Amino acid sequence: MLDGGWWPRSADALAELPGLVLTLAARFGPIRRLMLNSDSWDGHFRRLAVGDRVVRAGWFATVDAAVVIATTEQGMQIDLLVVPPGTGAAAAEAAMATAADPANRLRAPAILAERPAVDGRPGAGDSQSVWDNEGGHGAGPAVR
Repeated sequence: MLDGGWWPRSADALAELPGLVLTLAARFGPIRRLMLNSDSWDGHFRRLAVGDRVVRAGWFATVDAAVVIATTEQGMQIDLLVVPPGTGAAAAEAAMATAADPANRLRAPAILAERPAVDGRPGAGDSQSVWDNEGGHGAGPAVR
């Protein structure tokens, strides 16, 4: 269902998306289009220059706020969990690891909801909830 996770540091799309595009392009090839939730991001634009390429951006109220969808030049779709910027580090790492796990069948909102609340905020898990997903199984990216 998901190919990995991403933990932006803010809701500023212009500041956050170029790094994501470069990271995805290095792994999957040039990115042609991004689809994002229109209510979750500041600074809606239609085109984003990243390096020597231009990426089209689509802003939709119907795209889940916990997901960003990227499409490569070859038509491959990459669905990433978006961990909210204010999430604690341990919970964010655990959520991205879950999203990158090929055996995971949870949808993005369910992954975010299952993170234990340590400081009273949903998604602010402790270090016990972090597990290592490196080392195989063809796991997708846990983009950061």
